[in-house]
Amino acid sequence: MPGGGDAVPAGDGWFDTPRRYGRVSRGFHWLMAALFAWQFAGALLYVATGDNAVTRLVGGSHFTLGFTLFALVLLRGAWGLANLTRRPPHPGRLGRAAVAGHLLIYALMVIVPGIALLRQYGSGKPFTPYGILLMPGRDDKVAWMVAPGDLLHHWLAFTLLAVLVGHVAMAFLHRRFNGEDALSRMT
Repeated sequence: MPGGGDAVPAGDGWFDTPRRYGRVSRGFHWLMAALFAWQFAGALLYVATGDNAVTRLVGGSHFTLGFTLFALVLLRGAWGLANLTRRPPHPGRLGRAAVAGHLLIYALMVIVPGIALLRQYGSGKPFTPYGILLMPGRDDKVAWMVAPGDLLHHWLAFTLLAVLVGHVAMAFLHRRFNGEDALSRMT
């Protein structure tokens, strides 16, 4: 680079730009992708093999990581809103479809752990992610709080997985058929 030194390439700062997502957005994205991969690996193993030592090992962190993902999606959403006017544009009909897909992902990333936390609170069992008491235990169970999680958490989580698989596929399809390297904006 002219003048020597370790200059940061344009668009590779902390904040988002119209050309590329910034370091914070990319950090949120890839950290959450890794945590979701672990969560879904545990869930798929459990569905495929049932309750065993491997699924208990992988799934043993499910509650804590679910809570972590819930906190991260709230922080990521706030960061995204703060950067909304700087982010890469999504023009045209495909852009509107991409925005709708991202909104669906965000909605599911809030709802899935949200109803799990509601179920946890309603169960009366204590909740101590990372050893921190967030929800003390109590003797009574609140059935209306438990019901949505029992009914929907599993199905909405697998809906989220399907939407995330579609999200990844679309990043590759954009490059293949539109010549648009959407993935490079997030790497």
